[in-house]
Amino acid sequence: MKPQSLCIFFLLHFFALLCTAASEHEAPGTGGTIVFTTLGRSNYAWDIYTLPTSDPPSPSNELRVTDGESVNFNGHFPSTSPSSVLSLLHNRSLIRTPGPQAPPPLQLVYVTERNGMPNIYYDALYYGAPGSTRSRSALEVPVRLQAPLLGLEESKNRVSMKDRPSLSGENLIYVSTHEDPGEPRTSWAAVYSTHLGTGLTRRLTPYGIADFSPAVSPSGVWSAVASYGKEGWGGEVEELSTDIYVFLTRDGTHRVKVVEHGGWPCWVDDSTLYFHRRSEDQWISVYKATFPKDKPVSTELVTIQRVTPPGLHAFTPATSPGNHKFIAVATRRPNSSFRHIELFDTVKNEFTELTRHVSPTTHHLNPFISPDSARVGYHKCRGESNGAKATQLLLENVKSPVPNLSLFRMYGSFPSFSPAGDRIAYVDFPGVYVVNRDGSNLRQVFHLNAFGSAWDPVRKGIVYTSAGPEFSSVSTEVDIVSINVDDVEQSNYRRLTIDGKNNAFPSPSPDGKRIVFRSGRSGHKNLYIMDAIEGETSWIERLTDGPWTDTMCNWSPDGDWIAFSSDRHDPGSGSFELYMIHPNGTGLRRLLRSGSSGRVNHPSFRPDGKLLVFTTDYGGISAEPISNPHHYQPYGEIFTMKLDGSDLKRLTHNSYEDGTPTWAPLYINPVDVEWPRKGECAFEDCHWLNEMPGRGIKLVGPWGLAKPQCGVF
Repeated sequence: MKPQSLCIFFLLHFFALLCTAASEHEAPGTGGTIVFTTLGRSNYAWDIYTLPTSDPPSPSNELRVTDGESVNFNGHFPSTSPSSVLSLLHNRSLIRTPGPQAPPPLQLVYVTERNGMPNIYYDALYYGAPGSTRSRSALEVPVRLQAPLLGLEESKNRVSMKDRPSLSGENLIYVSTHEDPGEPRTSWAAVYSTHLGTGLTRRLTPYGIADFSPAVSPSGVWSAVASYGKEGWGGEVEELSTDIYVFLTRDGTHRVKVVEHGGWPCWVDDSTLYFHRRSEDQWISVYKATFPKDKPVSTELVTIQRVTPPGLHAFTPATSPGNHKFIAVATRRPNSSFRHIELFDTVKNEFTELTRHVSPTTHHLNPFISPDSARVGYHKCRGESNGAKATQLLLENVKSPVPNLSLFRMYGSFPSFSPAGDRIAYVDFPGVYVVNRDGSNLRQVFHLNAFGSAWDPVRKGIVYTSAGPEFSSVSTEVDIVSINVDDVEQSNYRRLTIDGKNNAFPSPSPDGKRIVFRSGRSGHKNLYIMDAIEGETSWIERLTDGPWTDTMCNWSPDGDWIAFSSDRHDPGSGSFELYMIHPNGTGLRRLLRSGSSGRVNHPSFRPDGKLLVFTTDYGGISAEPISNPHHYQPYGEIFTMKLDGSDLKRLTHNSYEDGTPTWAPLYINPVDVEWPRKGECAFEDCHWLNEMPGRGIKLVGPWGLAKPQCGVF
C-alpha cells in the first residue's frame, strides 16, 4: 500500500509541454529526437531509507522515506520546523497539513530525477501515532506532504544537475550546473542559495571556480565545500584532488582554504568539521579539522586529525550538530564486496555496523544524520516489496533544454534506429538486440560479443556491428559483420572484414553501397571504406593514414562528410577531438577542441545533416565520483553543435557517464516508454574501492565488469 500523497508541483509548464508536444511524425525543423546511454543508470532504483542510531539494526526498524518514484538520493534531515518550511512555499494555500494534533513529521530534503529532470524535493511524513523512533514500524503508512523546492521559476526554466542539498533557515543550499563557465573541460558545478519564499537565488561560488559537496555549519553562518580553487579539474576519475574551503553562507564572501587535500565536508559545530581523503597508507579515511575560535582561519592554524583507522575504506562522513560522540560513514571492508553504512564512536574509536545487518548484499550510499542524532539516512536499491515497479523503462524521457528536441535515456549501449524509426538495435554485452520502439518484440539477433550498431539505410533489416572484444589493441581480432535481423536462422550474419585487425564502428553511406569503419590493420587505428554488401573481398580503400587513432566514424545523411573522433593532434595522449573529412579524403577539419587531455567521442549526424550530437567531457566533472556507483569516466555529457563548429549546446546534466548518442529519424513525444522486461536494481560500487592497500586484495563485484561508454574502443 502506497503512502497517501499530498503533492504540490511547480512543473505545470512542463506537463503542458507533454500534452501539446508535436506528434511522432512531425519532426520540427530545428529539433528532433536524440537517444543516448547512461552507464548503469537504467538499473538505478534508489530510495532513501533510515535506521535509528540507538536500536539494534533490523529490517523491521528500517523505514523507506521516499515514495518509490524515479531515483531519489543524497538526502538531508532539516532542522527547520515544518510550519516554517510550508509557510515559505508557493501556493501554500493548497497545502493541507494533517492538523494541529498530528505528531511532528519526519522531514526530508533530497535530490530526485522524476519528471525527466533533476530537482530538489521536500517530504514531510506524518505517522499515525506519536512515539519514539522504535515505534515507527516499516509497516506503518504515513501521510506524505510533498513539494518541489525549486520550480521552473527559480531555475529560469534551465535544466541542470542538482546535488547535496541542505536547508538552512529559509534558504536552500545546493549544487547546480546551469551556468556555463565558457572554458572547455571545466566543471559547471557551483553552489547556490535560493530563498524559499522569494525564489531569489544567489551564486556563492566565485565565477571561474567549481565547488562540490557543500555543507552548512549548525549556525548557518559558514559553508564548506570541496574545490579545486583556481587550479581546475585535472582529469581524475577516482578520488578528486580537491581542497576544503569555507565561506560565509549569506553571500560566499570571506572564502578561505582550510584543508589541503580533502572532500565531502560536514560540520559538528562552527569550528569542527569532518572530511575524507586518501591517506599515505592508501586507505581512504575520515579526518577531523579543528579551527581556532578567536583567530582568522588558515591552513596553518587548522589542526588535522585522522579519525578512522587503516584496514578499511571509510568515506562520505556525516555528522549532527553538537554531536562529538559519533559520526556516520560509508565503508568498504576487505571481507565485503558491498558498501555499507556504519557508525563510528569518536570517543571509543569503535565501529557499529548498521546496514549489513539489514541488507548485506546491497550497496548503501551517502549517509546523513538527523539534527537530534536519532536517525541515520542513506539511499539504496528498493525491492519489489517496497514499491518497486515490475517493469523497466526502455526509453526514459529526459527534460531537454532545447525547444522541439526530445531526449531519451535508453537501456543498453550503442542504440541505433531503423530507417523507418520503428525499431531500435542496441548492444547489451554480450550480444546485439532489436526491439520495437514501443518496447515490444525484444529479440537477441547476435549472440557473440559485439559493440556498435548501425542500420543499412536501403536494405531492410540489415544491422552492422563490430564483433569481438572491446577496448583492445590494434591487432586484436575484431571484425565488421552485417546481421539480417529478420532471418531467424543461426547463420543470419556475414563477416565483411577478413584480417581481424580491430575493425570496428561501421557506418554505411546513405545509398547503402559503402561502409566507413575503423581498422588497426596498418598498426594504427585509421579509417577505411569498403563495399557494404560483399565487404573487403570486393574492394577496400584507405581514407586516413597516420600514426594516430581515428575512430567512431559516422557518415552524413547527404553523403558529403564523415565525422570521427581522433587524437591526431596529439597521438597517444588520450585526448580525442572531433573532426570531419570528405569520403574522398579531402577537406579535413577539426570542429571542436576538447581542452587539455579532453575527449569528444561518438559523433552522430542529425537526419537533416545540419547538426552533430556527441559525448564529451567538455563540461568537466559534476560531483565527487566516490559519492556515486561505478563509472569508468564520470564526466560524459551529451552536446550538439553545427558543422561549422558553432552553436555548441549542452543537453544533459548529471554526475553519470552519458555516451553513444544517436538521432532518431523522426520526432518522438517526450514520454517514457516501458517494456515488459522486469525491473532490476543493480549497480557496481566504484571499482577502485575494490583495491585493499597492502593486502594484495582486489575484490570483484557480483555482477562482473560493466562496459565503458565514452572511452575509445
